[in-house]
Amino acid sequence: MPSLIDIRRRIRAVKSTQQITKAMKMVASSKLRRAQERVLNARPYAAEMSRLLHRLTSSVDPTTHPLLTTRTDLPIECPTLLIVITADKGLCGSFNTNAIKAARAFIENVHRESGHVALGLVGRRGRDFFVRRDLSVRFDRINLFAGFSYADAQEIAGLAIDEFKSGTVRKVSLVYNEFTSIMQQRIVTVPILPIPRTTNDDITPSVDYLFEPPRDAILPSLIPRYLEIQVYRALLESAAAEQAARMTAMDSATRNSAEMIENLTLYMNKVRQAAITREIIEVVSGAEAL
Repeated sequence: MPSLIDIRRRIRAVKSTQQITKAMKMVASSKLRRAQERVLNARPYAAEMSRLLHRLTSSVDPTTHPLLTTRTDLPIECPTLLIVITADKGLCGSFNTNAIKAARAFIENVHRESGHVALGLVGRRGRDFFVRRDLSVRFDRINLFAGFSYADAQEIAGLAIDEFKSGTVRKVSLVYNEFTSIMQQRIVTVPILPIPRTTNDDITPSVDYLFEPPRDAILPSLIPRYLEIQVYRALLESAAAEQAARMTAMDSATRNSAEMIENLTLYMNKVRQAAITREIIEVVSGAEAL
């Protein structure tokens, strides 16, 4: 049976941990409000950009732009580039684990089809996990979520475009956590290159537009902007989902520590009462012996 000193020391340690988890929950809650505002503001723009691009690409020849063309001329060993977005820090529940699991499932599916996968890693947790595996890593970015901007998304999208145009990869896909609610995040795996084409039947009929300059002249500037917006939205979604997951995890840890303190306090009282009872029995037994 542990001594009272040991139990009191453990209670103090749990209380100190509880103060840390409370503070981390408050910080995550504050960051979540800002991240949630940013992602909610970005979603309509990204959706409208996607709708506009799909409307344009549905009626043009895919050979008019290299980012629209499926690369069938590449050798079979040419890999698919998978950009995996994770967090730079832990203590956010299953946030990083879910993204890594989705990336591993994607890699296994590609390997099952006799294909290869190269990785672009955004976030320290994903980088630390995959660099120890026998996989090709084309680029990595860490410490990005401390204060990223649209320029960071431009850089990542530019790297993906360069890899695709040069023929070193045949496709580009993106894996990230999408912010659904404070209690829920959803893993999204989406192909971004070549640009997914939509047929005219899939597009809701709407007003016909007159384009100036012509459609073929718009695509070279619109397609890179579309990819940058998709990457930027993925970063915003991941940042908001990370803070939501961390706030939920720290709230759960705070409640668990309170329960642990209650149980330890009850156990300490039982140990102390047992010690008092033992001492009384010893005194009484000694008095009777006299």
